[in-house]
Amino acid sequence: MVHRLRTSGVVSLEGGEVHVQNNVWIVGDEDSAIVIDAAHDHEAIARGLGDRELMAIVSTHGHSDHINAAVALADLTDCPVLLHPEDVELWRRVHPHREPDAPLLHGEVLVIGGVELDVLHTPGHTPGGVCLYAPALETVFTGDTLFPGGPGATGQPFSDFATIIASIRDHLVGLPRNTVVHPGHGESTTIAEAAERLDTWAARGF
Repeated sequence: MVHRLRTSGVVSLEGGEVHVQNNVWIVGDEDSAIVIDAAHDHEAIARGLGDRELMAIVSTHGHSDHINAAVALADLTDCPVLLHPEDVELWRRVHPHREPDAPLLHGEVLVIGGVELDVLHTPGHTPGGVCLYAPALETVFTGDTLFPGGPGATGQPFSDFATIIASIRDHLVGLPRNTVVHPGHGESTTIAEAAERLDTWAARGF
């Protein structure tokens, strides 16, 4: 039901160019799927999908390394791109001639291959950051909101540390402790680990 691809590329960050590796999550069954964060290489993602129908590209936030392959993949597969409205300004910096197709809103439920994904608005890394919680899979896809080592970075424009801590506290650490956290970069963790360390992260202004 869940498959991870790793793609990599060079993105501009704070005036310089940085090589980054991203997790692209494919969620679905043998017939259809969604892609969470179309990063860097639309052809590699399409190969990962195989013969499955791509129902949507779901963007956890609007930073370039999470959306830079979204338009090409959408055009190739004829599917919509979903993004929270508060990240449209960031989206337009990468794709000025193409708007997202539909909004992702807190409380919405996406259904793919019989699996429900609850949309959780978790601002802080960006204003429109979202996580996607799949209760049946005991999994949450956190984009750049939560990693094994702490919350996502908040040193860029539109980011705020207090806001991301509140998002994690209000919407993530209350999930069942055995929930697996699949982030946008690196390895996975669990809600239990995050819950145990959240107060420490908050106290030291991680």
